[in-house]
Amino acid sequence: MSLELVAALTIFILAVLVGFEVISKVPATLHTPLMSGANSIHGIVLVGSMLIAATANEPLSQILAFVAVVFAAMNVVGGYVVTDRMLQMFKRRQAPAKAEPGPETGEQS
Repeated sequence: MSLELVAALTIFILAVLVGFEVISKVPATLHTPLMSGANSIHGIVLVGSMLIAATANEPLSQILAFVAVVFAAMNVVGGYVVTDRMLQMFKRRQAPAKAEPGPETGEQS
């Protein structure tokens, strides 16, 4: 195993641990706004993964790049879906229209 691979794996593992520790400290009420506000960062990740996919030459690197693009795209789309659902909670509900008496409701006028 090369020294560069060990260094890259060490950085990856440390990033996973730090990310888990930071996200686990966020209260549930703030998690959705925090994640939906990070959609621009997810967009940058998507662009970066597409740039890497464009330069991939070997089959393994092409497969990994494709997986990275798929995951980044799911992250961006999921962020916007969560944001939309969160914003739907703050919309006012409209009261249902009253039915007028008539033949459809069975009442006589």
